[in-house]
Amino acid sequence: MADVKSEQSEERHEALQALESSFSELMTVFRRFVSEAAERVSPGMLPATFKALSVVSRFGPLTLSALAERLTADKGFLSRAISELEDLGLVTRTPDPNDGRSRLITVTELGHARLADARAPHESRLYDAMADWSIDDIRHLSTLLHALAVGEVPVRG
Repeated sequence: MADVKSEQSEERHEALQALESSFSELMTVFRRFVSEAAERVSPGMLPATFKALSVVSRFGPLTLSALAERLTADKGFLSRAISELEDLGLVTRTPDPNDGRSRLITVTELGHARLADARAPHESRLYDAMADWSIDDIRHLSTLLHALAVGEVPVRG
């Protein structure tokens, strides 16, 4: 019995190492995409600034505090990044109607257009890579990734 547990433990360890390696590959590809997209939005733009623009586009309007929390990033850096984006005409800051001390960050039409243009070269990559996958496999992967992200055991369907 102890040999079976030891064998399963070793198999789990090997499987987790393979998963870690796969995530590393995926993150390398993602970092390259973000760097290239940031450069397309505005030459010299830092990838972290592009991420801030992307998050505001997806979840905004947001306060600086909410953006910092969502990105788990330093408010000082984000304040400078938002100022850069504002200077480029990609975001605006307006008073928060719920809190007069805060300002809401919103992506402008130009910001949305630049994001779309920046993402266009990679937009179909995921679709193309999974073109031959079954819809059930795609949904299962989505379920597994969500469970991993939130630290839950995946529900088997």
